[in-house]
Amino acid sequence: MIVKITLGAGCFWCLDATMRSLKGVVSSIPGYTGGLSTNPSYEAVCSGNTGHAEVVEVTFDDEIIALSSVLELFWWIHDPTQLNRQGNDIGTQYRSAIFYHSEEHKMEIEKFKENLKLNKVWEDEIVTTIEPITIFYPAEEYHHDYFLRNPQNQYCQYVVKPKIEKFKKVFSDKLA
Repeated sequence: MIVKITLGAGCFWCLDATMRSLKGVVSSIPGYTGGLSTNPSYEAVCSGNTGHAEVVEVTFDDEIIALSSVLELFWWIHDPTQLNRQGNDIGTQYRSAIFYHSEEHKMEIEKFKENLKLNKVWEDEIVTTIEPITIFYPAEEYHHDYFLRNPQNQYCQYVVKPKIEKFKKVFSDKLA
């Protein structure tokens, strides 16, 4: 069955690039959600005044890749213990968040997060929020598949590329 989940893990360029590479992912769309303003722009979201998070809406076939695998990859690709930031990207727009699309998924996400806490996967507290999806606003077209289109970008070279290279080694069996 084709399902959706919307994930926030800091800058959406890295998360988009990794999710696009997975077997079973139908689409990965960078965008914004979780805020109050309508039709936010990248510049407005980056100001930190909209309340929106940079996210990726992942549509996947759960007969090929399970939600639990998507969640595993999500929690692996970023540091869910950093409140309103990822590395040097600071602000609520870079928060760790999961926006669920069904109550069934909410329960599975909460169970997964609780298991991470019980097993003390991270020394610090997991700050990832679990929220119902409201309105998803796709990001401007130039953000879609940004890493592939802009490999020379310094942020991509120093932040995105190393994460993706590690990701591909660790999750090689899940790549398309």
